[in-house]
Amino acid sequence: MKNTDAISAFLALGQESRLNIFRLIVQRGDIGLTPTQIIEKLGIPNATLSFHLKELVQANLLLVERQSRNLIYRPNANLVNSLSDFLLESCCGGKSCISEKATKKARLA
Repeated sequence: MKNTDAISAFLALGQESRLNIFRLIVQRGDIGLTPTQIIEKLGIPNATLSFHLKELVQANLLLVERQSRNLIYRPNANLVNSLSDFLLESCCGGKSCISEKATKKARLA
């Protein structure tokens, strides 16, 4: 992944309403959500939601599909995975980020 692609995604997610919209859509996975469903869940005005959805689609974080009269928004799983890999690339010098002591402690809890 290029730095510019990651920056575009992070800038889009750097606004609270867009982050909330994205997180809600990610929770639904492949099922996706219509704008009406998003409005019902988050209470965002229609015009505001349209603006935020456009930004998330332009950042390639969401995929949109027309089904009859409805638009269905789904997360772009490939980009989400690429972002995760990008962030964790070379993490902790190739070693586990969790110490052995913390792993044992977590198992005992």
